[in-house]
Amino acid sequence: MIHEVFMPALSSTMTEGKIVSWVKSAGDKVEKGETVVVVESDKADMDVESFYEGYLATIIVEAGGVAPVGAAIALVAETEAEIETAKQQAASKGSPAAAPTPAPAKAPEPVAAVAAASNGAATRSDGRVVVSPRARKLAKELKVDLNSLKGSGPHGRIVAEDVEAAAGKAPAAPAPVAPTFTPAPAPAARPAAPAPAPVPAVPGQVVGFTTLQNAVVRNMVASLSVPIFHVGYTITTDNLDKLYKQIKSKGVTMTALLAKAVAVTLQKHPLLYASYTDQGIQYNSAINVAVAVAMDDGGLITPVLQNADKMDIYSLSRSWKDLVDRSRAKQLQPQEYNSGTFTLSNLGMFGVDRFDAILPPGQGAILAIGASRPQVVATADGMFGVKQQMQVNMTADHRIIYGSHAAAFLQDLAKLIENDAQSLTL
Repeated sequence: MIHEVFMPALSSTMTEGKIVSWVKSAGDKVEKGETVVVVESDKADMDVESFYEGYLATIIVEAGGVAPVGAAIALVAETEAEIETAKQQAASKGSPAAAPTPAPAKAPEPVAAVAAASNGAATRSDGRVVVSPRARKLAKELKVDLNSLKGSGPHGRIVAEDVEAAAGKAPAAPAPVAPTFTPAPAPAARPAAPAPAPVPAVPGQVVGFTTLQNAVVRNMVASLSVPIFHVGYTITTDNLDKLYKQIKSKGVTMTALLAKAVAVTLQKHPLLYASYTDQGIQYNSAINVAVAVAMDDGGLITPVLQNADKMDIYSLSRSWKDLVDRSRAKQLQPQEYNSGTFTLSNLGMFGVDRFDAILPPGQGAILAIGASRPQVVATADGMFGVKQQMQVNMTADHRIIYGSHAAAFLQDLAKLIENDAQSLTL
């Protein structure tokens, strides 16, 4: 029997996916649950597994190609004798990347699925180890410590061959193949797929959008339908700057401090991390602070510090560093970038004084943070002094948040930063 490997829907907004690399080559034996291909969704690279045992008979969409969700990207034959038939079947269908067609009305029988939703079981919650599901299972059987291994798979993933090598077990000999094709080398022998280099801008040339940039375009266009308003506030940061200097050596970043301050303030203002629905206001149970990060190859992603109000500042900083590292390596799980309930955009680190941020779809508010600069201000005793101050501007959904709500939040945030910054370390 011949099965189709479909382009999976790796996120709710995904309409098409790009093949990053094939872990298996045409003719390779495929085990059930084994990763066969790495697919780029809107903002991450995901492992796709096979639901069946057999042979990867033919690849319909090569690495670098794009296919709509639900389109066949490869065929898996249950037996070697069916490989030639599968090739003929693929040739008669043509490439979905060359002529995109709508996905079939009926749900296709899945042969490949996301590896635990992104790098799924392939990553721990701290993201320090990226492992294929088969390698994880094998490591448990052979009692191999995954933290001690260096992955040889795509993007540094630990694959089954890495575990076998660490356990001193020789990889299984390749299955005999029919003379109709030449087997490709084992996946462990293939180098990891390199990250695509940014396309240099050439005067007069049009450079196509990346998958990530297209996702940003869709989100920004969707934001235009929301009635928004802006509210600004000036916050004195002398105490926050003092605290930062005290704990910077412990790995704490200013972004983490600001995220923590916002999260603590949001505890008093549940409406600010709620969202609009057609039925009414959706109050969220968790304060998940998303922070905008520019990607090296273009585009924007918002890694999420989940339950930021409940984490201590040191754990929060470690989580933030890990999220940034994995976001730039395209190794975030969907819930790590699409579960935000409030967003920060900090261009102050680039010296920007003030700006207005665009509201992300599905959220009620976003806070734009400018640079902290020395300013001459009037003191309470009528004298003049110099204080460090920053401008923050909130963009809010006016369907559920009104000016008084935004002003009250900003006032409480300013009080925390100006008068009680030390509490952020408790």
